[in-house]
Amino acid sequence: MARRALITGITGQDGSYLAEHLLREGYEVWGLVRGQANPRVPRVRRLLQDVRLVRGDLLDQGSLISAVEKAQPDEVYNLGAISFVPMSWEQAELTGEVTGMGVLRVLEAIRVCSGITAARRSPAGQIRFYQASSSEMFGQVRETPQTERTPFHPRSPYGVAKAYGHFLTQNYRESYGMFAVSGILFNHESPRRGAEFVTRKVSLGVARIKLGMASELRLGNLEARRDWGFAGDFVRAMHLMLSAAEPEDYVIGTGRTHSVRELVEAAFGAAGLDWERHVVCDSSLHRPAEVDLLCADPKKARTQLGWEPTVSFEDLVAMMVEADLRLLADGRDPEQDNPSWP
Repeated sequence: MARRALITGITGQDGSYLAEHLLREGYEVWGLVRGQANPRVPRVRRLLQDVRLVRGDLLDQGSLISAVEKAQPDEVYNLGAISFVPMSWEQAELTGEVTGMGVLRVLEAIRVCSGITAARRSPAGQIRFYQASSSEMFGQVRETPQTERTPFHPRSPYGVAKAYGHFLTQNYRESYGMFAVSGILFNHESPRRGAEFVTRKVSLGVARIKLGMASELRLGNLEARRDWGFAGDFVRAMHLMLSAAEPEDYVIGTGRTHSVRELVEAAFGAAGLDWERHVVCDSSLHRPAEVDLLCADPKKARTQLGWEPTVSFEDLVAMMVEADLRLLADGRDPEQDNPSWP
């Protein structure tokens, strides 16, 4: 029989790429969706016609237990979160409930449905659990590059919530013998990235300027450096982690950093534009507590999982600009649609 996977956050960038990957691998894929009138559900059904959807909410323990009971998954991928870092200061409590406590509720749903207690540890053939941890947990970094052993010093409510979920995943693995792992993912982008994220904000801004729809692009800190990779590469790492013989946590990134300034230069260059004529630096867009540098050391994933990124930074930026040029030229709304979602 085909293995079954349940994905929370299936309507997002990572969820869609992961679902596609698992379907190609022969999985039966279930996606958790929230609410009776979720506007993203029709989009998911168009792109991922073979995915089965089940109702559930990371804020509702009972609904998660019901979803696990209905899907009967072999693997659960928890990708659901309030993932836009600047928003986490404005909605700190909700970020904690969804991005932090949501992990606890998913783990508890798996534990309850599997009949695991303090006296009865996880049985053979157990449900395997993947938690989407984040490089934002490192925050004010102690060392560069960052490894699985680098201490955390998160600089946002989002990073704090992710650290809680990360440690909780370790705790359930150690306390109950669950196959529970965390992927500490560095920044990963694609044409499906939400319009509020800086990479997509830049690619959309470039496309608008190129097509005569705008004349400037307002950005915050141009000197912040990130390790940017392609989301389609990163979901392969998630699957590899749950396919491994033993549950372990892994850092996933390219090992190369670029500044926001370099991102801007590459994006405008891909459209044949001079960025300095159009970009305006706006200090009001700076974070309350900035994370200046994040750089992955993916050696463990490379040596133990055989994982390697395949898309370069330059190709990723060009891919996003080209996709947004097509999107806007077709008259589609970037706030409601993404160029890779039919």
